[in-house]
Amino acid sequence: MARKLVVVTDANFPDLAVERTAAEESGADFRVFQCKTAAETGAALDGADVALVQFAPVDAEAARRMKPGATIIRYGVGWDNVDVGAAHACGNHVAHVPDYCLDEVADHTAALALALSRKLFVLDAAVRRGEWAPAKTAAPLKSPGQSVAGLVGVGRIGRKVLERLRPFGFRLLVADPALSESDAAQLDAEKCGYPDLLARSDVAIFNAPSTPQTRRMLNADALAAAKTGMMVVNCARGDLIDESALAAALESGQVGAAGLDVFDTEPLPGDSPLRRAPNVVLTPHAAWFSDRAIANLQRLAADEVSRALRNEPPRKPVPAR
Repeated sequence: MARKLVVVTDANFPDLAVERTAAEESGADFRVFQCKTAAETGAALDGADVALVQFAPVDAEAARRMKPGATIIRYGVGWDNVDVGAAHACGNHVAHVPDYCLDEVADHTAALALALSRKLFVLDAAVRRGEWAPAKTAAPLKSPGQSVAGLVGVGRIGRKVLERLRPFGFRLLVADPALSESDAAQLDAEKCGYPDLLARSDVAIFNAPSTPQTRRMLNADALAAAKTGMMVVNCARGDLIDESALAAALESGQVGAAGLDVFDTEPLPGDSPLRRAPNVVLTPHAAWFSDRAIANLQRLAADEVSRALRNEPPRKPVPAR
């Protein structure tokens, strides 16, 4: 009987020992590539039973070249680089790892919100200019206990962000169609509509997934109707925000500051208007990162490999749409 084949299309981890062990303990061959293009991915996945995919594009042709009933495992929460519809049409399973870095992303999100609220970036720049007048530099400055934090999307990460912000005294608003008013009340938050949240929030925090309904939800019209001086935090998905509109709002002062970890195009292009906009803290899609998170990601992905090789369904399947 032919041995099964596990393929890593691409990965930037220090090693792949845990994945290799999962494959070899099940009697499967293990091959590693660093695919960049769809053509390279298709060639690498020819005849594969299981694919571990980080950033490589997996298109319909790549899905068709895998064995019938194969499993594609995306290293991470999202799956934008995988043609899920085509994979399902071929009878393949698609899995992801949505729970490896919940605390890390919530920590990063809350840290950005607090840094903006306390104007740490303004104070840091003033010290570097030789200034030492905090009351002049940072004014006006509301304490968190006087401020409203509005969360757009309250899933697993959003709830953890709420837990982190609540002790600082923020009044909490939430906008999420899947959340009832009673659920919001149990979170010590007030449910409201998205336009109302923007009109009332001192800091708007985006935790929503990327869907046709949420893409560019923070656009020029939404920003114009927002509370003047509102701050923006996004560690969710870059395409939730119209970046040019946000940069213009930062320039005009309609938006007071922004903390961004995700972007429409990554790495952030050198000519992005966000690089020139004032009062912006930029981080390189790092919210997920910690030593523990990487270990969790690889361990959970390796567990999915073992399940697939035992012909078991994925622990965290990506649903058909």
